[in-house]
Amino acid sequence: MQRFLILIAVILLLSSVREVSAQTRPVTRVNRSSAHHEIPDQPYRAPGVRITAPGYHYRGTGFFTTQVNVAAGGANILGDAANEPSIAVNPLDPNQIVVGWRQFDDVNNNFRQAGWGFSSDAGQTWTFPGVIDPGIFRSDPVLDANADGSFYYNSLTTYTGDYTCDVYKSTNGGAQWGTAVQAHGGDKQWMTIDASDGPGRGNIYSSWNVSYSSCLPGFFTRSADAGASFEDCIEVDGYPYWGTMAVGPFGELYVAGAGSFGGAMVVKSTNAQVPGSEIAWNPAAEIDLDGYIVSSDPINPVGLLGQVYVDVDRSAGSGRGNVYVVASVARASVSDPADVMFARSTNGGATFEPPVRINNDVLGNYQWFGTMSVAPNGRIDVIWLDTRDNPGTYLSSLYYCYSDDQGVTWSINKQISDAFDPSLGYPQQSKMGDYFDMVSDNDGAHLAWANTFNQEEDVYYTHIIPTIVGLEENTPNAEKPALSCTPNPFTGDAMISYTLPSDGHVRIDLCSTAGVVLHTLVDREETKGFHTVGLPGNELPAGFYLCRMKTSHSTVTGRVIKAG
Repeated sequence: MQRFLILIAVILLLSSVREVSAQTRPVTRVNRSSAHHEIPDQPYRAPGVRITAPGYHYRGTGFFTTQVNVAAGGANILGDAANEPSIAVNPLDPNQIVVGWRQFDDVNNNFRQAGWGFSSDAGQTWTFPGVIDPGIFRSDPVLDANADGSFYYNSLTTYTGDYTCDVYKSTNGGAQWGTAVQAHGGDKQWMTIDASDGPGRGNIYSSWNVSYSSCLPGFFTRSADAGASFEDCIEVDGYPYWGTMAVGPFGELYVAGAGSFGGAMVVKSTNAQVPGSEIAWNPAAEIDLDGYIVSSDPINPVGLLGQVYVDVDRSAGSGRGNVYVVASVARASVSDPADVMFARSTNGGATFEPPVRINNDVLGNYQWFGTMSVAPNGRIDVIWLDTRDNPGTYLSSLYYCYSDDQGVTWSINKQISDAFDPSLGYPQQSKMGDYFDMVSDNDGAHLAWANTFNQEEDVYYTHIIPTIVGLEENTPNAEKPALSCTPNPFTGDAMISYTLPSDGHVRIDLCSTAGVVLHTLVDREETKGFHTVGLPGNELPAGFYLCRMKTSHSTVTGRVIKAG
């Protein structure tokens, strides 16, 4: 008996050592990937009478934020919850934006459904029609738009206890969705669509966590018919998980995720774009981010601190084809719970340069949910949640910075929200989801994120103008005026935003591409700072135009596009 008790004590001791050790070093891929997944563990409960209150809206210098999961008139719905948002923007008409999220009809019940909202005025106002399949368990929403302007919504569900994914298509700006198409799938799936001019244009790719796959041993699928059907599952070399996907300028496909020992990896295929091809993968590129991907940290107790984001420079500049990776990681070389780390590859993802720390605060704060997207002109946008303004707490603010030189240098770390408590309004599930999502165009970044400004979890849209938000105050850079159009391209009226470094006379003209003045929008004395003026887009035929701003010291010209 005594020997038996000693044996039990030794087992318990070893178990506790393993638990402590797991908090200080990364563990293996299999253990980590199977430790975190969606569980439909509470039954559906129909929502009661809806009570509303004013929704949250904020307009700052160079950005605005507005709530997405709203009732009529933009009112907040009390007592529900929404998190884990994904966003898509119509490349032919950026007025059309769709956001999907995990919808909890009752904050006291963690049964989640596929919520969505759409905007037809560049995110100024939103319509929340409800959920795609009322009463059906759905999670892990991922949205994208193809080059022709159709939207796709990939949603995780379970029919008989096995995870699978459905993909819905909308051809009217997200107002309605077609019939679900089964796309195999599993927990933490991601989706991307080929918008290149290669043979894979319109291909839809999806990958997920192999530990919860509906089609073992596979965990990747392709659709070569615009989402009408999805091919049999295959494996991805290296087994990445908890990451995103991207298509490069030549139609090459990149799959990112956590790697074998908790760090990051990227796997590439150059022939996935070829319909009917037997997809081949290049050897997985392990990426040193000086840390490892984290789950189940107290700041997001049963969620991730973010995913591995990959994107590619699709510009016509010198960085064309560069591959970039961003993730919030627990640092390995220093004591820091979460930093936003960036790495780039200039050889098509074969190897990656040493990592760069994006946040520039002192060590010891959380920078979590690090999220990246790359604009068509090559600009890299990065956002994250940051506790630096409230050290020693979990109170978090939204931060932003960008690079316009392929990640060599970065703008200031700019706070663009007040601090909020991420633990408020947990819908019987202690997390704010596992990710945010962002899409960039040449004029700015379109961000879908979650916060608790209403003392509950809600989903928000923020539009960020980098040339304004990323300026350092009281530096030579701030002495340059800035000019931007939102949206761009536009179909109806648009808004010109401009920042003046000093008081003085300003004139803004809308010109033809030959320089002929068509409309004078501003011609007056203005004060230093941020200003806006309407652009009468309804009066213009479709085409390209120049917006030219003259001040006492300089001239700034930008191109604007009226879509047909």
